[in-house]
Amino acid sequence: MNHKSTRAPKIALALAGGGPLGAIYEIGALCALDESLDGLDFTRLHHYVGVSAGGFIAAGLANNMSPRELCAMFILNGSQSEESFEPSWLMRPAYGEFARRGIMLPGLVISALWRLTIGNKPITQVVERLARALPTGVFSNEEVDIQLAKLFSRDGRTNDFRKLKSRLTLVATNLDSGESAPFGGPGWDHVPISRAVQASSALPGLFPPVEIDDSYYVDGALKKTLHASVALDEGIDLLLCLNPLVPFDATAPHVAKVMQRALSDEQREIPRIVDGGLPAVLSQTFRSMIHSRLELGMKQYEHLYPDTDIILIEPDHRDPELYLANTFSYGQRRHLAEHAYQQTRQMLRSRKTGLSDKLARHGIHINHAALDDPKRHLCMPPKAPTRIGRAVATLEEVIDDLNHAIVTRQHQHPAQG
Repeated sequence: MNHKSTRAPKIALALAGGGPLGAIYEIGALCALDESLDGLDFTRLHHYVGVSAGGFIAAGLANNMSPRELCAMFILNGSQSEESFEPSWLMRPAYGEFARRGIMLPGLVISALWRLTIGNKPITQVVERLARALPTGVFSNEEVDIQLAKLFSRDGRTNDFRKLKSRLTLVATNLDSGESAPFGGPGWDHVPISRAVQASSALPGLFPPVEIDDSYYVDGALKKTLHASVALDEGIDLLLCLNPLVPFDATAPHVAKVMQRALSDEQREIPRIVDGGLPAVLSQTFRSMIHSRLELGMKQYEHLYPDTDIILIEPDHRDPELYLANTFSYGQRRHLAEHAYQQTRQMLRSRKTGLSDKLARHGIHINHAALDDPKRHLCMPPKAPTRIGRAVATLEEVIDDLNHAIVTRQHQHPAQG
C-alpha cells in the first residue's frame, strides 16, 4: 500500500466486443461512470484494451475523446455532425470481395467438372472445391479504416499508436495461426490505429479478413473476450472491465411481468427463448459461450493478479430490453444508450457499499449527489407515459430510420442522389 501511495495509481480499462449493441451499451455505461466517479478521468488512463466493437471506444478514449463526445459521435444525430461514425457504413456490400471470388469461379467450375467426370471424385469433394468461390464476408468494413483515419487526423489526435500519451492495445486474431495480435504493443505499433480497429472488429462471415503486412486478421474475440491480461501484466492497480453481452435469464420471477409491461406487442409474443426461433436460440447460445469464457477468465485474473483490484461492469442478466433490442434501428440507439446509462447508475447505487472501499484505494470516490439525481439523463428526458407520447416517440424513430436509409442510399448511389 505504501508503494501505491507514493505514485498515481495505474488504472486500465478493458472493453469487450458485442457489435453495434455492445458499442451502444459501453458508451452509455461509460457516461454514467464518468459523471458518477470523482477522481477518474477516462481520457487519461494508463492503458486501454479494446476488442472488436470495444476497439472503437478504446481508440476514441485514448485519443482524448470523452465518453460524452463519443456519445455525440456514435449516438446523437450522427449524420448531422462533422464528427460522426455511421453504422450504415458497415452495411455496404463487399463488392471487392465478390469480384475477387467471382474471378476464381470459372476455373473452379472447370476443375470441379473434371474431377466429377474424368476424375471420378465423390460429389462432396467437388462441392468443397467450389466452396472456395464463396465470399469470406458479406459486408465491407473498409469505411472503418477510412473514417476513423479522418477522425484521428484532427488536431490533438493521432492515428499512430506511438504518439498516444497512454497505452492502447487493440486485439485481433491472426486467421492463419489462430494467435492473438496485440496491435499497439511492441512490434505491432506501426499499424495505423484505424486499421487495427478494422481488423479487431472483422467478424468472420460478416466482414472479410483484413490484410496487414501480408497476414490476414479477424475479430479479436475469437481467442478471448477481454484480453485484459495485456494490461494486467504491466502491474495495473485498478482494472475496469466492461462486457456488453450476457445470457438472458428469462426464468426470473419478475421478468415476465417486465416484458409484458415494457416491450412491444411483437416481443411480448416471445415468453421463452425457444419461441423466438433460430435467431433467439443462436443469440442465447453465443452469449452463453462468450460469458462462460469471460467468467473463467475473471477467476484466472483474480488468482494470477491478486494485487490488482478488478471491477466488472455488465448488463443485468434479467433485462429483456437489451436482449431483444433491434440494433439495426437507428432511432433505438438513443433509447438503448439511455437505458444502459440508467442501468449503470442503478448498478452503482446497488453496489456502492462494496465499490466505495475498492475505488477509494485508488483515489476514486462515488459522487452520491450526481448518482442520486433523478433528473440526470444521457440523451433524452423521460417520455410521458401517454398514448400521444408513445406515438410521438414511435414516429420519431420511423423518421430517424427513414432519414438514415436515404443517406445510406445516396452514399451507395451518388449519381441518383
